[in-house]
Amino acid sequence: MIEPLVADAVQPRQGGSDRPLVQVAVGVLIEGDGRFLLTSRPAGKVYEGYWEFPGGKLEAHETVEQALARELHEELGIHTTQVQSWRSTQVDYPHAWVQLNFCKVWAWQGDLRMREGQQFAWQTLPVQVTPVLPGTVPVLQWLAQEQGHMGPTHHA
Repeated sequence: MIEPLVADAVQPRQGGSDRPLVQVAVGVLIEGDGRFLLTSRPAGKVYEGYWEFPGGKLEAHETVEQALARELHEELGIHTTQVQSWRSTQVDYPHAWVQLNFCKVWAWQGDLRMREGQQFAWQTLPVQVTPVLPGTVPVLQWLAQEQGHMGPTHHA
């Protein structure tokens, strides 16, 4: 088993050691020019204002792709048309233990509408928005590896 990334390790874990592993679908929307979409976490949510790839928790009996389509429609007002399952990782956050299931989203219909009051930014490496959610950092590293990018992936 891959060791999970531990976010904010000095903080206590809510729910202790036997908390459930939450399945999350995450979309890496990629434009034809290689830019990718990051969104800010909405007001009132854990890690408010941190930048991340959009997505959300799987509901009962949903596949990753179904959950991602639903979440991107709810959050961004778009309909995905070309999705490729990509990679996954686990992150141990103080508030939850999550399995992040990343999909590359190559095509979608509709214009982006931030339905939760969040901000969005099309980015390249190194990303210019801060702070970046800990679970986003591995994805930036994977994208850098794919692009042969040797420099930093984000500003600390």
